[in-house]
Amino acid sequence: MISGEPISIDAIRAARERIAPHVLRTPLVRLPVESDSTEIHLKLENLQPIGSFKLRGASNAIATAPRELLSRGVWTASAGNMAQGVAWQARRLGLACTVIAPDHAPETKLAAIERLGGKVVKTSFHEWFQILATRTYPGMDGFFVHPVSDREVMAGNGTIGLEILEDLPDADAIVVPYGGGGLSCGIASAIRALAPRTPVYAAEVETAAPLSASFAAGAPVRVDYRPSFVDGVGSPSVLEDMWPIVKKVLAGSLVVAIAEVAAAIKLIAERNRVIAEGAAGAAVAAALAGKAGKGKIVCVVSGGNIDSAKLAKILEGGIP
Repeated sequence: MISGEPISIDAIRAARERIAPHVLRTPLVRLPVESDSTEIHLKLENLQPIGSFKLRGASNAIATAPRELLSRGVWTASAGNMAQGVAWQARRLGLACTVIAPDHAPETKLAAIERLGGKVVKTSFHEWFQILATRTYPGMDGFFVHPVSDREVMAGNGTIGLEILEDLPDADAIVVPYGGGGLSCGIASAIRALAPRTPVYAAEVETAAPLSASFAAGAPVRVDYRPSFVDGVGSPSVLEDMWPIVKKVLAGSLVVAIAEVAAAIKLIAERNRVIAEGAAGAAVAAALAGKAGKGKIVCVVSGGNIDSAKLAKILEGGIP
């Protein structure tokens, strides 16, 4: 089990130096909304070379991995975005890369993994989710990049927090999509160290919100998981090894409806000309609903890897 302590600010700053040659320092832009009390700012991680923040954590984990393990290749368990980050670095370093993906992973993300040279192995969602707990899969060798509960991954993700505070030091709240907690806890660790009065909230969807239920129960609990087009967040339960740090650094979970996510994605596209995937839309939907409070609210647009057909339906006013 990983330590329940926040990621140190020194580790996050070291990660920033380490990954700087490989990641984009993404912009923070305003979402034009009609409100006298709230400013919504978008942290555009969808502009990363792989279309997702995951390049940050993957780059830091691989940069700090034992060389002897890397020589046998790298692998990860991912629905698509972490897989792309790992495959991107593996291609750069000339390493073999294998990705264990759940059978509902979007074709857009799977095609990107293969384009980057990664080998995709599909399995059931249940078997895939078990990998996150056991860190094993038959036949896999080499260095495993855990998409969530790895402190080097979280340190890489925490560099987003440094950039947010540089661009908007008086942010009143930050909303981060919650899949397994690696992104939100990384960012919250940086914010806790540098701006402890600024709350960091997780964003979940009502069809799969284990964190909200776990906060209510005071311990990790299982929930009814229903897949949706919002594939980057949601699971049957909070990973037990993440719970100690999650409950320490996050201010709570903001739960939104699938329809609200679709509406947020449409709004971002129309007003900022930005493509956001479902997870990113969840964070913006929470802010639009006023669930993060008033003032200057930063929403992390975690990625933009959404199937074209699903995006088209959303832009027509529908729900995939």
